[in-house]
Amino acid sequence: MTEPSPTDVAKDQLLSIIERIERLEEEKKGISDDIKEVYAEAKGNGFDTKVLRKVISIRKQDSAERQEQDAILELYLSALGMPT
Repeated sequence: MTEPSPTDVAKDQLLSIIERIERLEEEKKGISDDIKEVYAEAKGNGFDTKVLRKVISIRKQDSAERQEQDAILELYLSALGMPT
């Protein structure tokens, strides 16, 4: 029995990596579709999906980052003469 050549090993590794990425992409699409369905359900129940997306974005931030962004937003609005 002959040893596989380095080219064969690299080819097998490459194929394995590509197949794993393809499976993950399929899973990601499925999850993305599930998220769209939940947003559609929320919209059907009268929720504003733009606001829901903003809430989710805010919840991902840590407190200090959120406070900094709020302060900058307030500064910009104030500079434009807009109420805060």
